[in-house]
Amino acid sequence: MSQARNSLTRTALVHLALASYAIISIFPVFLTLINSMKDRNAIFRNPMQLPTPATFDLVGYTTVLGQGDFTTYFQNSFIVTVASIALVLLFGAMAAFALSEYRFRGNTLMGLYLAIGIMIPIRLGTVAILQGMVATGLVNTLTALVLVYTAQGIPLAVFILSEFMRTVSDDLKNAGRIDGLSEYSIFFRLVLPLVRPAMATVAVFTMIPIWNDLWFPLILAPSEATKTVTLGSQIFIGQFVTNWNAVLAALSLAILPVLILYFIFSRQLIRGITSGAVK
Repeated sequence: MSQARNSLTRTALVHLALASYAIISIFPVFLTLINSMKDRNAIFRNPMQLPTPATFDLVGYTTVLGQGDFTTYFQNSFIVTVASIALVLLFGAMAAFALSEYRFRGNTLMGLYLAIGIMIPIRLGTVAILQGMVATGLVNTLTALVLVYTAQGIPLAVFILSEFMRTVSDDLKNAGRIDGLSEYSIFFRLVLPLVRPAMATVAVFTMIPIWNDLWFPLILAPSEATKTVTLGSQIFIGQFVTNWNAVLAALSLAILPVLILYFIFSRQLIRGITSGAVK
């Protein structure tokens, strides 16, 4: 009884911490949204105030939709993000399964090698990455961004998923082998459904840096046909004059897909984060 009570207390504390973090994180989003619907003077005079009939103005949204091809920008961001997440989850889960399931010489070193990708930012290799993309003819293509973001996300995916996969019952996997299932069938049919909360956690934490990234789209795919929504928003920021109405409107539109994905995966995300706290 005491152990169950302590487990419930830890769970409640984790949920409270997550709720507090969500409120703190959403407040800047809230400010961005309300200021995107106000005129320029109201943005600077009363940034904390909600739009009123006197200050309400959608000129930022009309500018965004009328200037620049934001439909293409959103499409590019969507393609790059979805493709990168899919590849990160696939290859990251397969590598995590191999490291957690099979014992071989160099297993620990391989795990440490993959973990280095978490500690060393991939941006340090920007020059070498750009040279490689130029040599392969992938500059100004969405493929270049997908490859870079996949390489960026795999180390974290392996680190998280390998810990979850070690908790999957060996008896279940051995029973599948006795029934004649291949290792691929065991992986896709038995293991992946059991680590779904962890997969959702990796997906959310992988999506946010990809969707919001400005560095690699600016370096690898700056052409009009391959711009992402974050890079496309920079057309309203000048050296001397910045169209703040348009910038806030573009950022508000860019935030929406992230919020939608979070609400879709929120239950699985919380389960994945709190699973270690309720044991």
